[in-house]
Amino acid sequence: MRITTAAGVFDAIVAGPAEGRPVLLLHGFPQTGLVWQQQIAALAEHGYRVVAPDQRGYSPGVRPERPEDYRINVLVDDVIAITEELGWASFDLVGHDWGGAVAWWTADAHPGRVRTLTAVSTPHPGALATALRTDQDQRERSRYMINWRETPATEERMLAGDAEKLRATYAGKVPPASAEAYVRHLSQPGALTAALNWYRAGRPDGAIGVIDVPTLYVWSTEDIAFGPAAARETGQWVNGPYRFETLQGVSHWVPEEAPEALSRLLLEHLRAHGEYGTTTNTPSADSQKR
Repeated sequence: MRITTAAGVFDAIVAGPAEGRPVLLLHGFPQTGLVWQQQIAALAEHGYRVVAPDQRGYSPGVRPERPEDYRINVLVDDVIAITEELGWASFDLVGHDWGGAVAWWTADAHPGRVRTLTAVSTPHPGALATALRTDQDQRERSRYMINWRETPATEERMLAGDAEKLRATYAGKVPPASAEAYVRHLSQPGALTAALNWYRAGRPDGAIGVIDVPTLYVWSTEDIAFGPAAARETGQWVNGPYRFETLQGVSHWVPEEAPEALSRLLLEHLRAHGEYGTTTNTPSADSQKR
């Protein structure tokens, strides 16, 4: 599907019955909506309407050049614009990696629109900020984000030698066919720069608050980017019903490395907070946190 918004046209994978309870899946770096293919199939099979867009910079139809056009508030606005175009007054929101960060911020800004939140790998941004101040391990893990702000040096390094360093990012944990698809996609002119602009956009305009919607956070013990300090701290930033699940021996690439486990947890979370496979408890589209 192509979803036309004021910002441009987003490409998306869509599955499940049109009348099914809507679920939006947000990918991270350096991937596309393809990362969710196993979860898309599982959710659609159980009657959910699933949409997994290629986010800003990844969709050729929404690929501005300036880093400031990738600020977190703009990415949140994209989520709302996409769901409004789909006619979803409320929806379940799932995000991994950068998509997880966007999901946290969206749930904070629009709790009346987000029925449930599922964050995979990415801790609450407030918890991550605390860990960066207090935990040397997390500071070391996050150093790459500073390095990747170099331009165009980062793109040149990642794409040199048939994208050797970009391929190495997946650490052999992503299916080869998917990794090849990501590399091919991000090798398009301007695509990798757009994806890296998420890191170059600068700090958020404001502070994120405590999350009120039912939240599932899935963290894995071999995650190279997010350590245990931020993972444990995340529960302090959720007021609504909260479930924290740890996947032992799994790396950062959870949706593809542990697809069955993640799909099971996601289905359990959705069933626990809303009628099975249907659209219920849908507040007005203009419900927003002030």
